[in-house]
Amino acid sequence: MSKLKLIIEREFIAKVRNKSFIMMTFLSPLLMIGMGALVYFLMQKNDEKVKEIVYVDNSGMFSKEDFKDSKTIHYTDYTALGIEETKKKVEDGNYYGALIIPKQDSLELLAKSIEFYSTDSPGMSVMSSMENKIETKIRHLKLNNFGIDIEKIEASKINTDIKMYNFSGEESSKLINGLKIGVGAIAGYLLMMFVMIYGTSVMRSVIEEKTSRIIEIIVSSVKPFQLMLGKILGNASAGLLQFLIWGIILFVISIVASSVFGVDMVEMQSARVPAEQMEAVKQATAGDKGQMIVQEILKLPILKMFVLFIFYFLGGFMLYSSLFAAVGAAVDNETDTQQFMMPIMLPLILGVYVGFATVINDPHGSIAVLFSHIPFTSPIVMLMRVPFGVSWYELVISMALLMVTFVFMVWLAAKIYRVGILMYGKKPTYKDLYKWLKYKG
Repeated sequence: MSKLKLIIEREFIAKVRNKSFIMMTFLSPLLMIGMGALVYFLMQKNDEKVKEIVYVDNSGMFSKEDFKDSKTIHYTDYTALGIEETKKKVEDGNYYGALIIPKQDSLELLAKSIEFYSTDSPGMSVMSSMENKIETKIRHLKLNNFGIDIEKIEASKINTDIKMYNFSGEESSKLINGLKIGVGAIAGYLLMMFVMIYGTSVMRSVIEEKTSRIIEIIVSSVKPFQLMLGKILGNASAGLLQFLIWGIILFVISIVASSVFGVDMVEMQSARVPAEQMEAVKQATAGDKGQMIVQEILKLPILKMFVLFIFYFLGGFMLYSSLFAAVGAAVDNETDTQQFMMPIMLPLILGVYVGFATVINDPHGSIAVLFSHIPFTSPIVMLMRVPFGVSWYELVISMALLMVTFVFMVWLAAKIYRVGILMYGKKPTYKDLYKWLKYKG
């Protein structure tokens, strides 16, 4: 145990004293904030640009009232100019595009014969906006043809706001679900990035020591298993320290930005959220928005989430790092690692995709539950499920499976590690790894 402790301390100190580690520890949060601010600024600038669209209505069914100007789109009626002249004028000028509405005998044919001409490919939001306006008008005309009073239909529309409660009587909201999705997604994504960054760091460390022949001296004093485990735990400790510092820096920056500069961090994030979702959030947070958000955050199982985050963080990292260490011991340079990296990375990528595809829509569905129990995907998928509430027996099963698999994979990887670190000059294959696994002693 004393030798293992020395290896952990050595790896930890070597990592935290590295100049790139120190720089990225303090620069990464600033870069994240800067990128967020840049995206927000660019989106605001993009919204300021007004798109000039002209339309020719030969059907006589549309009016300026149907093509109301918005903040980013301005419509002009060029019906009197004619189709050919309008297209030529738009092509030669600074217009965004020309909408051509021909005359047709039926509304069905009209809906399928409308054309839009532009020099560059139009944005999806612009096309969707025009299609919605045209569909609304044609629908109203068709309802009139059926003798249906449109005003009564409009008057009959009513917004429904369903109050959400659990069976203990506690009230929930639309906002809390959004926060749960956000927290779970961030936790899962951070874990994937952590494993990729620090797992490959363990692998590079093993390769460097192997190629410099330092490893031959080290293994004369300690067992290969102790060396591998020490490297994994040392790098994991350095990673947790880095994330702790990132969290403190981001928290301080958000407090300073909100109080000193008056920057609304929620508004910056909401710039990336679709309008429909933002409307739901605004309804849910009617009144004191800041107080509502704080109240909703406090409803989350913060302590439980933190403890489980640390557990799955370490469990997932150590599971994958043992495989990275084995790969590092098996090869002589990073180029040779490519053939072994894909099978390791696939479960990680699968976990993220499954998490976003299933947990967001149905956190307690069979697929989400299954992948939150499979050890190679559970660190990511379970972290995404935790904010939505997961029973303790599910957590115990998932955690137990992860621990058993970790111990087994460390034992398996150690068998490759102890042979691979002393093998030079040969590019290993999967067949070689299998032979190493069968060696005894």
